[in-house]
Amino acid sequence: MRRAEIITAGILALLSIYLMWKSTELDIGYIRGEGPGGGAWPFWLSAIMLICTAAIAFNGYRRTSPPSQSTDPLLDRYGRKMLLLVGGGIITFVALVHIVSMYGAMFFFLIYYLRFLGRHSWSLTMSVAVSIPIIFFFFFEALMRVTLPKGMRFTEPVFNFLNTIIY
Repeated sequence: MRRAEIITAGILALLSIYLMWKSTELDIGYIRGEGPGGGAWPFWLSAIMLICTAAIAFNGYRRTSPPSQSTDPLLDRYGRKMLLLVGGGIITFVALVHIVSMYGAMFFFLIYYLRFLGRHSWSLTMSVAVSIPIIFFFFFEALMRVTLPKGMRFTEPVFNFLNTIIY
C-alpha cells in the first residue's frame, strides 16, 4: 500500500503540473472588467491538487498515513472486481455520449450505478436518473450557455422540448 500511495501521488503530481502548464495557454490572472481568465480555475485547482499530492507523498514517505503503515495489497479480489465494474461503467458512459448524448449517457450510468451496483430501489434510482440529467441540462444550457454533446438525431426531440422551457 505504501508504494501504491507514493506512486499514485507522483502520477497525480505529474498530472497537476501538466494541467497547470496547459492552462497557462489561457490567461490565469484577473482580467480587469471581465473577471478571472479562462485558465484561472484549471490552473489554481491544479496547483491545489499538486500541494495535496505533495502532502500525501510526504506522509507516505514518513509512514504517518494508514495506507503507508499497511502491509495489505493495494487491491484484493473484491477491489479488483469493483474496479472492473465501475471502470467498465465509466468506459461505457463515455462510449454512449456520442450515441445518446451526455445527458442520456448520464441517465444510463446512474441507473447502472444506483440500481445494479448500489442496489437501491427502482423509485430512488429512476428519480435520480431522470432528475440529475435534467438539472445538468438547465445548468449548462440555460445558465452557463455551454452546449454539451447531443448524440445522434433521435435524441433531438427531447432537447427541443427542454429548450422550449428555457426560451
